[in-house]
Amino acid sequence: MASIEKRTRNGKISWRAMYREPDGTQRSRSFPRRVDAERFLTTVEHSKMVGSYLDPSLARVTVGQWAGQWLAGKANLKRTTAERYAGILREHIEPRWGGVKLADVTHAAVQAWISDLATRVSPATVRKVHQVFGQILGLAVKDGRLARNPAVAVDLPRVIVTERHYLSHHRVRDLASHCGRQGLTVLFLAYTGVRFGEMAALRVGRLDLLRRRAIIADSVTEVHGAQVWSTPKGHERREVPIPRFLVDELAVHVAGKSPADLVFTSPRGAALGAGVFRRDVFDPAAESVGLDGLHPHELRHTAASLAIASGANVKVVQQMLGHKSATMTLDLYGHLFADQLDEVADALDRAARSAHVAPVLPQLNIVDLAGRRQDAAAQ
Repeated sequence: MASIEKRTRNGKISWRAMYREPDGTQRSRSFPRRVDAERFLTTVEHSKMVGSYLDPSLARVTVGQWAGQWLAGKANLKRTTAERYAGILREHIEPRWGGVKLADVTHAAVQAWISDLATRVSPATVRKVHQVFGQILGLAVKDGRLARNPAVAVDLPRVIVTERHYLSHHRVRDLASHCGRQGLTVLFLAYTGVRFGEMAALRVGRLDLLRRRAIIADSVTEVHGAQVWSTPKGHERREVPIPRFLVDELAVHVAGKSPADLVFTSPRGAALGAGVFRRDVFDPAAESVGLDGLHPHELRHTAASLAIASGANVKVVQQMLGHKSATMTLDLYGHLFADQLDEVADALDRAARSAHVAPVLPQLNIVDLAGRRQDAAAQ
């Protein structure tokens, strides 16, 4: 049964709240005021009655300790993602929350931290940091250490989407021509929409030039200066279409190579590194054709725009880019599909006329319609 004891030590009075956990374990906690001890016992007994009791000792672990346990449990993460999470913990979460107990994390404190962080880093970075912190505290809720997640419903800075560059066919060809022996690399990225790491990991055996397909099953990314091989984003392999003109150029490019050889390589024959490729090849070529600041990833956007302009539907573009859902594709490129509204209307008109669809309403000339509208308005 819960009770409160008055204690005096060195002339100071404290109040000890004694209670039992649901399993019968005896617990106690001291307070400087009796009212605080009573309030605490009321909360404990109520939580036991409604089944929401949490052992206070479980929330005494620090955020730093719990974050390490959280990250260690992420066994399904790709190494690149794990490294990114570790960097967020090290650079942003540990300095502020490392020594703070889970029980002492409040919503107001999290909001203040996020607001301060927004003055020092980009909105996108703030959102990534908040996402990781929210997952850490979310696991504490699932583990019975916290009653609720203090990071939920925090106001986050709005991410301003920068203007994307969608290159035309002529601009793509112009850029590729200034990339020397890596020109085919630019064409492949701009006409297949694969990610740079997927292109760099593509092997000759994954090319089916007869079917005009490339099988995307691997990816390579640089982590701390070393190349890490893994599956594509989302861990799913996919097939992407290759335009016929590109098939002809690829056939010449891979002639004499074995199925295990990489399709695109550095001058030394290794997998292409994004950083070196951009510094030595892409940036100088982009500058020379008046595309200063262009990022290789924008060739992926270009591929999407060219595919949509050619009439590809959203599901085809989704598969081509390897998005998890058509919703994601529409969120990124939905405005490009809007450009086809007139084309769709014209196509429907041609189809209806060829099917000799009779008008439902009687034929009326413009004068008749105007007269009827005037009569209706007068009434």
